[in-house]
Amino acid sequence: MMGGSTLTMAVMALFASAVAREAQVNMKLKAELYDSGVRHGQIMALKNKVWAELDEQGVYDSTQYATFDSGIDYVACEDGVASYVPGNPKYTFRCSNLDLYDFKTHSELGSSSGRGAGSWGWTSPEDREFIAIAQEDGTSFSEVTRQGKLVYLGRLPQYTTAAASLWREIKGYKSYMVIGSEAEKHGVQIFNLEKLLDIDPAKPVVFSNQHDLDGFWTEGLPVGRSHNVVTNEERNYGVATGFQPRNATLRAGLVFFDLTDPTSPKTLGGTGQDGYVHDAQCIVYRGPDTKYFGRDICYGYDEDALTIFDVSDKKKIQVISNTSYDGASYTHQGWVLDPLWQQYLILDDEYDEVDEVGLAADGYPISYIWDISSLESPKQTGYYRGLRRGIDHNQYVKDGFAYQSNYALGISILDLRSVPQDPTGKGIKEVAYFDVHPEDDNAPGGGQVTFTGTWSHYPFFPSGYIVINTMDRGAFVVRRSV
Repeated sequence: MMGGSTLTMAVMALFASAVAREAQVNMKLKAELYDSGVRHGQIMALKNKVWAELDEQGVYDSTQYATFDSGIDYVACEDGVASYVPGNPKYTFRCSNLDLYDFKTHSELGSSSGRGAGSWGWTSPEDREFIAIAQEDGTSFSEVTRQGKLVYLGRLPQYTTAAASLWREIKGYKSYMVIGSEAEKHGVQIFNLEKLLDIDPAKPVVFSNQHDLDGFWTEGLPVGRSHNVVTNEERNYGVATGFQPRNATLRAGLVFFDLTDPTSPKTLGGTGQDGYVHDAQCIVYRGPDTKYFGRDICYGYDEDALTIFDVSDKKKIQVISNTSYDGASYTHQGWVLDPLWQQYLILDDEYDEVDEVGLAADGYPISYIWDISSLESPKQTGYYRGLRRGIDHNQYVKDGFAYQSNYALGISILDLRSVPQDPTGKGIKEVAYFDVHPEDDNAPGGGQVTFTGTWSHYPFFPSGYIVINTMDRGAFVVRRSV
């Protein structure tokens, strides 16, 4: 919402306050369960158990999956399914209003071990669209053609020779990809996708960390690893989050590096005031809280709470607020509904469905709606309950729609445009989805509460194509049905 009459805003504020719920952070629980790393350890142990079982079943051998026939223009979502191998349930994907344009296995995308994680894209000045797909052994680069086809162009291997890590996250900065990993001594790779513009697809390139990186940064990371990376193009910086160990100086919080010259990133400062930060969105604040208008703000997702930071001075970062909510189990990630008027935010909790607590006790993923009109006193005003059982993960908002990667449920697109008028979330509707994991279609509730499927996707291409990176199979290209 960009404005409105004083009366309208007053009515909305009264309505929001009537339904808002605010929970103070339980400091004893925070210290014992979150700051200590106990909860994180529990989640990691469960994930590793699930992945080991899937590995034994051969799920991560991407060479087993059928390739997409290059002669097919696209597969329409009809009668609730799309299949590029008709009659085979392994390749029959539940869907609504999303058509399938292409699929490439991790093997076809240059990986020797598969296992996808994050992803991000770049649109060139000539409107060519490129996607970076994180895999266990590096980052794969492809072009998304005007026909929605993935054309593999090459890859950048993992930087370190240490053990490979499934966690590899990517964000964009102008034409650069900023790549972090949980692998020790990996640091942050900075790679210019302009290198892809003239590659012959018949001769994909394996780039070199020694010769082809445009920039590299690791000085702010105690052991050279990070859980996630974030960028702020307007203010020319990057951020590493969740950089272990937790007992280091900045306690695995936020650490900033200058990207004014991507070939020479320099550490700017950081904070560990709220301990470990799992993920964040850092943008210039332009919202109703006039006290902070124009300030450099980071919305932090800190395992047990939404923490809002004023990071305008990287040497003197301030915590503006630290707010929990009913059913908080593992505050994971979120996104503002409108970067030009930051009044509402959507947040997911990665463990409430597994933990069977609060609104997610029955295993249906919950998207939490927050009124952030006051950065010092944000309020959780409502929620949206998913239509199928599963676990929610990364989500991004574009033009009033949330695009959510929800593990085995695949991608779900939610219409959030009603939220400014009804912050309870009752007006939110799912308008499209594409299920990437048909193996659990017959489970009670339409899905399993388990850690497989998709962590990430990229929904910001002007063409409308969405690339979904999966942990097991590879990458799908889908687009809204017309």
